Amino acid sequence: MAELKLTAEVRSEFGKGAARRIRREDKVPAVIYGHGADTVHVTLPGHALMMALKTANVLIDLDVEGRSELVIPKAVVRNPIKGFIEHVDLLAVKRGEKVNVEVAVHTEGELAPGANLLENVLNTLTVETEATNIPTSVTVSIEGLTAGDSIHAKDVPLPSGTTLVTDEDAVVIQVLAAQAEEPSAAEAAEAGAEA
Repeated sequence: MAELKLTAEVRSEFGKGAARRIRREDKVPAVIYGHGADTVHVTLPGHALMMALKTANVLIDLDVEGRSELVIPKAVVRNPIKGFIEHVDLLAVKRGEKVNVEVAVHTEGELAPGANLLENVLNTLTVETEATNIPTSVTVSIEGLTAGDSIHAKDVPLPSGTTLVTDEDAVVIQVLAAQAEEPSAAEAAEAGAEA
């Protein structure tokens, strides 16, 4: 679990014009909410935030006017064309508090010999875990699986202190049999001529 420190500036200007001015200064408008407290509008350093968000489920220790605030990113809005971060919603958390987050599912191992196809039905699982101990991913073994085999959410090993929120019977990974392609009309005619 990565914990990074960033400094936030409280902002009092809102709207498109203010947001554009903030982004021109290589900063990102953001909102902090949670625990029944009033929403706090802040500005974050653009490059540092972008680097922090490269880590899945990062815990950010924000310095807001000298006060420390632990937050996790809940929603990140990116420019659809250029990809830069336009806005971030941050959820305030406390040490020891449980939160629901999505964690990536990774596979390890080799399928059984044969022409089988691995289908990742779910790329993430929703889990409940302590805010300061969020796993970046979970790993499941596909060693020796054959066509027709599947792995359900309840079969994915989770770190200690983490519980599954996703439906336990949801299929996460399944192995499909590779299907032979239909012969083309020319191949079918050629096979018929040989017979």
